[in-house]
Amino acid sequence: MYKERRLAYLENLAPRTLSLFFSGSAPQKSSDQHYLFSVNRNFFYLTGIDQQNVCLLLAKGETESKAYLFIETVDPIKALWDGAGYTFGEASDISEIEVTDIKDIATLDTFIAQLLSTSRRALFGFIETIYLDLERLNEHTADTKGISYASYLKTLYPHVLLKTNQMMLAELRTVKDDYEITQVKKALSITKEGLNEIMTHMAPGKFEYQLQAEFNYVLNMHRTSPSFDTIAAGGKNATTLHYIDNDSKINDGDLVLFDLGVELNHYCSDITRVYPANGKFNPRQKEVYEVVLDVNKKAIEFLKPGITLKEYNEYGKKLLTEGAKKLGLIREDDEINKYYYHSLGHYLGLDVHDVGNYSKPIPEGALITVEPGLYIAEEGIGIRIEDDIVVKKSGNINLSKDIIKEVSDIEAFMKK
Repeated sequence: MYKERRLAYLENLAPRTLSLFFSGSAPQKSSDQHYLFSVNRNFFYLTGIDQQNVCLLLAKGETESKAYLFIETVDPIKALWDGAGYTFGEASDISEIEVTDIKDIATLDTFIAQLLSTSRRALFGFIETIYLDLERLNEHTADTKGISYASYLKTLYPHVLLKTNQMMLAELRTVKDDYEITQVKKALSITKEGLNEIMTHMAPGKFEYQLQAEFNYVLNMHRTSPSFDTIAAGGKNATTLHYIDNDSKINDGDLVLFDLGVELNHYCSDITRVYPANGKFNPRQKEVYEVVLDVNKKAIEFLKPGITLKEYNEYGKKLLTEGAKKLGLIREDDEINKYYYHSLGHYLGLDVHDVGNYSKPIPEGALITVEPGLYIAEEGIGIRIEDDIVVKKSGNINLSKDIIKEVSDIEAFMKK
């Protein structure tokens, strides 16, 4: 699988190129403490290796291409404290890179120097371009290993052109293979279990964080983690899109919005459901909920290969505008921005907001969220209903179809 992905990436490159991908390292928190390590997703996509301080080097010549992996050798003293890490053989088994092409990370600089030297040009030719996994630079860009290594290469090898491979990887990652779909399905199965636990323990008077704890309990029992900060928003709190305080008491008559997900083998689920605190929607809540649910269902049907995300978003906004008029919220189309202020969906995969070319048509096999919403602050109602959809010519696949969302099903479950 990983070898096939690397070959697919290399097909897009001209000869006489090198490509570097770094797994990254855990940022320092304070003193000798570090944050939890989270592997670079492009590196993981091409190797399956989940370990710090590892580098993948792909070399493409006129007639030959090779993959090299550079990892830390096992330090017996460090192993006593932090574990041994992968041996060369274990890394080879996972990544599908020949064990003879796995080397000590300490030799990376020397190895690249040899590839760029006159004596080694016979193997891959005169290297003209080096691709690095560089984020588009902005004020939020972290000082990643890729960025710092680009500066190092630019200083030592000014004749070599440095480019980013971000978009090439983004287009490959947009189309999900069977393995990836299976991982998301498994994540969604745990998500469903967690949401059922929330509904079971839902009651007026509880705090939002207590219901979040029920979800976290299920995840801990499966040895998984949230794919992003859980939103547990009761009443008016649900009108704040990224509400994560989760510290308010839930009142009788409130609706509670849960936007949450599970990360399993680095693949993410992303689901939003809304439940009545007392187990029963009142007439107005049900009226608003049914409008959003109708848009959710129609948007799932509208999604298809070849349309753009812009067309998809415009379709959802049009339906929500019509629904808001029926609810008596607005008279003019442009008033919808008061009650709906986000896009209809995004790519999903190794990242919650996954990579993909948002200006290009949606390809078959893409995994996209469908998440219409209406947020009525003056009524204390915030409703969003989100599903995870594989886009197919033969008919879309709703991976989250088993997570109940019909009013009757929710009320019946909560009545048990």
